[in-house]
Amino acid sequence: QVVLVESGGGSVRAGGSLTLTCKSSGWTRDYYCMAWWRQAPGKEREAVAAHDSEGAKYSINAVKGRFTTSVDKIEHRFTLEMRDLRPEDTSLYFCAAIQASHCYASEFQERVRYEYWGQGTQVTVVA
Repeated sequence: QVVLVESGGGSVRAGGSLTLTCKSSGWTRDYYCMAWWRQAPGKEREAVAAHDSEGAKYSINAVKGRFTTSVDKIEHRFTLEMRDLRPEDTSLYFCAAIQASHCYASEFQERVRYEYWGQGTQVTVVA
C-alpha cells in the first residue's frame, strides 16, 4: 500500500514562496506518476502539476512559470516549489499518485486515475 504524506504548507504574503513536500512509501515498482492537486473552499479539486518517473512534467496554465515540480527517485519524495504566490493559490494541497510510468498531458487532470492520496497541507496566501 502506497502512503503519501504532505508537508510544507503555511501562510505567506502575496509574492512569497513555499515548498511543499510529499514523502511516499510502499511502492512495489520503480515507476509512478505523481501529482499535486488543490481544493479551495466551495470549489472542486483541481490538478496543479504532475511529474512522472520518466521525467515528464505537466502543469496547469494558472501556475506555469511560478510552480516547479521535482522528484527524488531515491527517497521517493515529490516536491512542489511555489513562488510568486497569489491569494487565489490559497487551497488545501494534496499529493496524489498512481503506479504508472507516465502521467500523460491529456490525463493528469483526471482525478479518477489516481489511486493514492495524501491528507493535504494548507496553503494560505494573504494579500
